[in-house]
Amino acid sequence: MASLNSSSTWDSNLGHERCLFYFIFHFETKLSHGLRGFFYFLALAYCFVGLSAITDRFFRSMENVVKHSRAVEQIDPLTNTKVIKYEKVWNYTIADITLLAFGTSFPQISLATIDAIRNIGSLTAGGLGPGTLVGSAAFDLFPIHAVCVVVPKAGELKRISDIGVWLVELFWSFWAYIWLYIILKIWTPNVITLWEALLTVAQFGLLLIHAYAQDKRWPYVSLPMTRSERPEDWVPEEKIAPYRDGNKTRDNYSEVDEDRNSIIVDIFSIHSANTEQCRNDTIPQKDDLLSVWKMQFIDALTLESPESKKLNSKSLRVAKALWKLVLAPWRLLFAFVPPYQIANGWIAFIFSLVFISGIAYIVTKITDLISCVTGINAYIIALTALAAGTSWPDLVASKIAAERQITADSAIANITCSNSVNIYIGIGVPWLIDTLYNYIAYKKPLRIENAAGLSFSLLIFFATSVGCIGVLVFRRLTLGAELGGPRHWAWLTSFYLMLLWLVFVVLSSLQVSNII
Repeated sequence: MASLNSSSTWDSNLGHERCLFYFIFHFETKLSHGLRGFFYFLALAYCFVGLSAITDRFFRSMENVVKHSRAVEQIDPLTNTKVIKYEKVWNYTIADITLLAFGTSFPQISLATIDAIRNIGSLTAGGLGPGTLVGSAAFDLFPIHAVCVVVPKAGELKRISDIGVWLVELFWSFWAYIWLYIILKIWTPNVITLWEALLTVAQFGLLLIHAYAQDKRWPYVSLPMTRSERPEDWVPEEKIAPYRDGNKTRDNYSEVDEDRNSIIVDIFSIHSANTEQCRNDTIPQKDDLLSVWKMQFIDALTLESPESKKLNSKSLRVAKALWKLVLAPWRLLFAFVPPYQIANGWIAFIFSLVFISGIAYIVTKITDLISCVTGINAYIIALTALAAGTSWPDLVASKIAAERQITADSAIANITCSNSVNIYIGIGVPWLIDTLYNYIAYKKPLRIENAAGLSFSLLIFFATSVGCIGVLVFRRLTLGAELGGPRHWAWLTSFYLMLLWLVFVVLSSLQVSNII
């Protein structure tokens, strides 16, 4: 893949500069800019398809991580004998902020970090990372809320049961963007110092402590709000009917024993009180794991599943087969991710993050090329296409939560926490890398090239986010819940939230283009 550090040359026939950068082959530079732009946008879209493919494996590994439990000895007060009980290792609030919010935001975080590493040695920060993360925050807040509000069945209401924890998460989410504006425009205009970067990252730790304190209702540091309507089992059990072949049961990814429990314990199983169910999932032996791993490769190359063969519509079967053909290269690549049953899912979790980082690296290269051949400001591409594409895991996670969970806590917490993670980690860590290098090498701070555009986007985001939170509060006061409700009200809310997102994108793009 060509380095993107060369310059453009003037083409008298075209009447504008010809981009000399190329993706794989040098002959790309001989093609017209329009054709190259089309192919590069197509490649970018295919990267997002790959991101959606690895997201499924990523969630499956996260399932095993969060449902891990430990044995605790207790004395039965009636019989005075020792009783072994299993308790979840993860606190649900910490799991929402770390595994869920951090994990689903990892595409944006890795893209921003790669952008920062590419700019090491430069006194000016890269623009892809901050643009993608601020754009992703807007996509999380508006379109994902818009999807979640219509996901529940008609008339079904889902409300936040722990308002105290949500308010804490909301505070740190809003403060993250206020803090970013302060250090960009007020404290040290247009530059970031090492101490500012350190303070940005440190605030993620404060978010974790404050949220945990609120969940445990620590005195003096938690809001005096009671927790209401928390059911014993936050995620109702959902059974699937797997395809049976002889003595084996085959699901989408593996081949396991016929009598293995088919209950789905998804990423929100941390909220379930049914820890015994998690213990009943037997860990396959070494030979079984090798069979599971082998089956991942077979499934990756299988174009028609047994379920597809049962479809009556031939055109639908063909469409599904063609889609699997498009996905086949990604599925074959991701089959190298070890089975998620190993080490409570941690190995598969880490491998998934590595693959996500690889896709993010390719995305940064393609974005540079699109900006070069089309003349579109890279910040605008990051704010729109990159933000939407890399926010796919956030959308999937919140949609699953809105569908499966009895309450709206995780669906909305994933959005607010992801926005906090975007700033404290997604922008803080890359800036920390660059400012630390600049401090050691040059004794100078990091300059932000598009500080004015970024600051303007922050102001617009803050203003429109007030409108988003306002409508959620209004729904709580009138309908009694943030998500669901009468169909016409749900769709009206969804339309309003999408309108807010369009306002943010259009105004931010116009400002960066020096039109306003």
